[in-house]
Amino acid sequence: MKISKDYFSGFCLENESELFEEYRVINDFTVSGFSYGAIKAFEEVISSEQRVDTLQLFSPAFFQTQDKKFKRMQLMFFKKDAQAYCNNFLENISHPSSINTNKYFNQGSYEHLEELLTYEWDEEKLQALVDKGVKIEVFLGQEDKIIDSKKANDFFLKFATVYYIKEKGHIL
Repeated sequence: MKISKDYFSGFCLENESELFEEYRVINDFTVSGFSYGAIKAFEEVISSEQRVDTLQLFSPAFFQTQDKKFKRMQLMFFKKDAQAYCNNFLENISHPSSINTNKYFNQGSYEHLEELLTYEWDEEKLQALVDKGVKIEVFLGQEDKIIDSKKANDFFLKFATVYYIKEKGHIL
């Protein structure tokens, strides 16, 4: 299977890759994704036979340490008022910066939110990529209001070079 693209967008976003220009490696052998897009990038690389040298995960959606109640509440709030949920989400991903994320807004779906909240990062799959020679880079903001970046840091350290960036949030 051929790699379909080199960048995968986050939940409720499109064309936001420019926000990560400072960190992104752009070439034929690097795939990257932000938040929900990090899941999609990872799955794309796992299922592809194409050469990939580097997988860059920007603030990967990491909720496997959250309990079922937290996930249910997120889905309930989205279902009750998707617009209000998305507005709050956009505000939280940009914290503590003043980046206007509205220009990248693309209404997310309940199914995508459910997928990102329930996704389990598989240690065997991550190790398989490492064993294939894929360099995994994970970028996390210390002040992330979306995920527990400390727990994500601890999890990904076994498989990746992790950049834990002070005074940055989800959008880095």
